[in-house]
Amino acid sequence: MDSAERQELIHKVAISMVPGMKVDVVRAMRDADYDYADFFKPGMGDLSSRIGASDTLRFDPVERQTALERARKEVEFMERHGIRGLFVNDDEYPPLLQELHDAPIMLYVLGNVNLNPRFALAVVGTRKATKYGLQFTDQLIHDLAVYYPDLLIVSGLAYGIDAAGHRAAMDCKLPTVAVVAHGLDMVYPAQHRDLAKKIIQSGGGMLTEYPTGTTPYQRNFLERNRIVAGLCDATFVAESEIRGGAMSTANQAFINNRDVMALPGRSIDPISAGCNHLIRSHKAQLITCAADVVQTTGWPPGVMQHAPQQRNLFPELRGAPAEIYAHIKHEGRPLGIDELRALTGMNMKELMANLTDMEFDGVITRLPGARFELG
Repeated sequence: MDSAERQELIHKVAISMVPGMKVDVVRAMRDADYDYADFFKPGMGDLSSRIGASDTLRFDPVERQTALERARKEVEFMERHGIRGLFVNDDEYPPLLQELHDAPIMLYVLGNVNLNPRFALAVVGTRKATKYGLQFTDQLIHDLAVYYPDLLIVSGLAYGIDAAGHRAAMDCKLPTVAVVAHGLDMVYPAQHRDLAKKIIQSGGGMLTEYPTGTTPYQRNFLERNRIVAGLCDATFVAESEIRGGAMSTANQAFINNRDVMALPGRSIDPISAGCNHLIRSHKAQLITCAADVVQTTGWPPGVMQHAPQQRNLFPELRGAPAEIYAHIKHEGRPLGIDELRALTGMNMKELMANLTDMEFDGVITRLPGARFELG
């Protein structure tokens, strides 16, 4: 960037660091065509008349200058490490996040990830995930990747479901973003440094609203969750206790009119209590496969372009799909997943992958209770 662009970035970063600054004030600056540099001049701390605000908006001159000095150091760090700064009034700011009334004033982004994709899904859940939750998350992302090769997976770099979501995305060559609750001069948890590095190297990114020197306080995680949900069309909760970060993210998505989905679990399992509550309270749609995600979000299924020809392909089914088709046809009734596993000898991952493909292709239809009949 040239010197003028650099100076403008310093002013934007500094504005975000001024104590008491709110995003609605920053948006009012834009609407009033206010020069950000003027804010740091002596005697210019009262914004009330300059941006047409009805309330008194005075900012302490010492705090403004302190923020300006901090911003200069922050921009130096950003330049050394290739970090982008996205100001809430910038055209490049993520449009879905822009819709939030409490959108972050400044975002710090490491990596070349596109934050304005066609489709974006937040994948969240407990750090103490079960094998089932981890496997389902992995399979769901793999199935979605077949039809949405540019799907952005957003999560929080935590243990459990978060990490599973990031890893599955990279395995499928999907972009993934880790939204963190601290500055980009560290990685938390420290054990995920290698995971964070792989995310960046794979074309994904790390993102935060916090400048360097910010440690991961508990409050930061709660504030971070609105960004995870705000970047996405929809949020999927794999497993969660009745309280926790995943539930916070789901609630943020819900209050901002984004789709929320949850994986149901047994009523006796605390690890599924949160998901069951979201479904029971009609805050989340029950999800059992990738097709449910597509139906909930309204994303256009890729196979829809070829749907009229699908039925002519039934006699040409080969391998596992042909075997599944034959069993359902032979029994003459809908079959459940356990029945199909017993009849085919397939493991859960292989069976679910084939069922999802067949459902997308219109070969079979999913019924309540995870049963399948011929389409």
